[in-house]
Amino acid sequence: MSREFSLYLDAVRFLAALMVVFYHMNMRWLSTAILPLSDHGHAAVMVFFVLSGYVISYIHAKRENTPAEYWASRLSRFYSLAIPVVLLTPLLDLAGAALRPDIYEGWTTHGLAPLRIVTSLAWLNEVWTISIMSFSNTPYWSLCYEMWYYIMFAVCVFTAGRTRLLLLAACALVVGPKILLLAPVWAMGVVLHRWQLLQRTSFNTGLALFAGSLVAFGLFQHYRLTDLGSAWMRTLVGEALHHQLTFSRFALTDYLLGLIVAANFAGARAIAPVLGRVLLPLERPIRWLAGYTFSLYLMHQPLLLFFGAAISGDPRGPLYFIEVLGAILVAVWLAGSLTEGRRHLLRAWLLARLQSLHGLRRLAPWGTR
Repeated sequence: MSREFSLYLDAVRFLAALMVVFYHMNMRWLSTAILPLSDHGHAAVMVFFVLSGYVISYIHAKRENTPAEYWASRLSRFYSLAIPVVLLTPLLDLAGAALRPDIYEGWTTHGLAPLRIVTSLAWLNEVWTISIMSFSNTPYWSLCYEMWYYIMFAVCVFTAGRTRLLLLAACALVVGPKILLLAPVWAMGVVLHRWQLLQRTSFNTGLALFAGSLVAFGLFQHYRLTDLGSAWMRTLVGEALHHQLTFSRFALTDYLLGLIVAANFAGARAIAPVLGRVLLPLERPIRWLAGYTFSLYLMHQPLLLFFGAAISGDPRGPLYFIEVLGAILVAVWLAGSLTEGRRHLLRAWLLARLQSLHGLRRLAPWGTR
């Protein structure tokens, strides 16, 4: 991956996270005015899915080519932040709801807290037709999808033959239809990385893909095709199942959106030297901001509600919004510095444990036959 294209993906990742934040901050108790760029929340998650598929395929091909290395990175990446967030979110919710119960109405739940914590940390919140809230942390749903995509990708690249088929079937039986419905969107990133023909895209073709994808994305959002996809799904499966599909009820048009995002990335990769003229002078801030993307995405919703309750303000002016947003960003910076900055320690510990387990398996009698 070229330095310029890597920078582009980092910039896109941060902007997508910011779109999700603005989507959730578009609440009338926070601002009576409708926020600009606040209707791209679900689309931004699809951007994350395609980007994740591409990056995971790339790093597996380049450096994480053993199960131990792969899982040490995946588990340390998620658990270094997920554990503190899952444990702290109900405490923030209780404190915030005590101050302003009105803004928490419909956004959190406190019942069955131990179950919610366990399913959140086991990535089981969205299996089959259930949808277990991780308290007020609505964005957590996408991690429960993505972890299973990591698992299925690992099955594909680290196993073969009958074992691969049996393990993929087992994954499908565990996760059910919702997670499987959006798996093709994540897989588009893998295809984009691995398809040799796309890697030989010419500059002119890349420019057309890049410009065309931006226009296509604008039209997709302008005509609200996500809502159209939801309506189509309702017609196909009925009202009850449509409701149970929750975040996957837009899948029919999410496939089109995924193709638009993949086309954008293919084009950007082909014209990366030109994009680099703009991006390279901004490399340091882009890399710095991208380093906090995961923290911003995973933490902003419970922090938004808590700071919205803790800070007294007038939604008719911009100051209240600015104060809450500023508090969120400072908290994300502090927490991200602690978690992301020490993730390498957890990865090293996990890698040693996983390699030790692999060594024990090789020494076992069945490993020598």
